[in-house]
Amino acid sequence: MRAYLIKNTIGLLLAIATGSAFAQFVWTDANGTRQYSDQPPPASVPKNRILREPGAEVRSNRPSVTGTDPTASAPVKDPAAAPKGPMTTAEKNADFSKRKNEQAEKDKKAADEAKEAADRGKNCERAQAYNRSLQSGERIAGTDKDGEKTYLSDEKRAQDLRDTKRALEGCK
Repeated sequence: MRAYLIKNTIGLLLAIATGSAFAQFVWTDANGTRQYSDQPPPASVPKNRILREPGAEVRSNRPSVTGTDPTASAPVKDPAAAPKGPMTTAEKNADFSKRKNEQAEKDKKAADEAKEAADRGKNCERAQAYNRSLQSGERIAGTDKDGEKTYLSDEKRAQDLRDTKRALEGCK
């Protein structure tokens, strides 16, 4: 019987002594997420956001029955800034859908910009090739609406040179 009493007493003393080892701080960060640590929270965390600390009474971030929170230093005027609990599944799904749609829009915009850049590159190459042909002095032949062979006149060549020069200014 005496051995039983000694074992229980030692066990009780060990349980009491190890209780301080489980000391834990609990606080909410700026996003409203609960943080748990065996270290004190950073100095930037206001006292009204510390929910539990070793050796102190447990605080809650929920309003009391009277509607006032004794640990709050000032009333929260913006409900969006107040810390919220964990997100519901519906809120998580809505948030995921929103992020997915935003990413799809970004991807579409990037694809459109890439296509426009490729088109501009092709147009610049064509304009440079035509400009080289115009500057070479060679006769440039074409066909008219009746299918007859025609040659580029000097006036038309000068006009086309001016037009391609303007087009090439945007290619630089």
